[in-house]
Amino acid sequence: MKVLIVGGGNTLYFLCRAFTAKGHDVIVVNRDKAECERLARGLAATVVFGDGSDPKILREAGAMGADVVLAITPHDQDNLVICQLARLQHGVPRALALANDPENAEVFQKLGVAAFSTAAIIASLIEQRASVDRITNLLPVAEGRVNVTEILLDASSPVVGRLLKDISLPESALVAVVIRGEQTLIPRGNSELQAGDRVVLMTLPENHGPVLRVLTGEQG
Repeated sequence: MKVLIVGGGNTLYFLCRAFTAKGHDVIVVNRDKAECERLARGLAATVVFGDGSDPKILREAGAMGADVVLAITPHDQDNLVICQLARLQHGVPRALALANDPENAEVFQKLGVAAFSTAAIIASLIEQRASVDRITNLLPVAEGRVNVTEILLDASSPVVGRLLKDISLPESALVAVVIRGEQTLIPRGNSELQAGDRVVLMTLPENHGPVLRVLTGEQG
């Protein structure tokens, strides 16, 4: 996969390192010449000096052949423009913008640009960890439209000893995986939940809390 990332700082550095470690072809566009030199020395990536919101720079960096463009500059307006240029002028199939201001994420979506907010993701993590201490993992995916959550069922969980088909979950919620000791199970209706099970859920943000209450009995 060819990934073009526009931005700088530690976030860009570690993203690049993760992508290149998996064998992806990474191109970085950065408007700070000194930082470009540091990135070129520290990363197995192609580094281009220039303003990523300039159509010419994007074209010269190889946006036309990119599979995905990530715009993670500190400026939301630039991130929006970069993704719009990538999609409309260069035909990039996937462009994703960082919304530094969480309120801009919805605006980006309305303008046809997929967006994410690290502030919103962190807030969600803290909120869920604080409200239900048995959550062992929480990952928003699809730009925050889906939550993947892993919780631990203890003996006090109201669903322990019940068949999955007998548990009334809110609409648009799925028990996707049950981890029981060394076993990883894809549950069916006749699967019985047991104390000690780690249950992986897929939910929508609006029904996430109600689903957790059904499984844990805790009032978040």
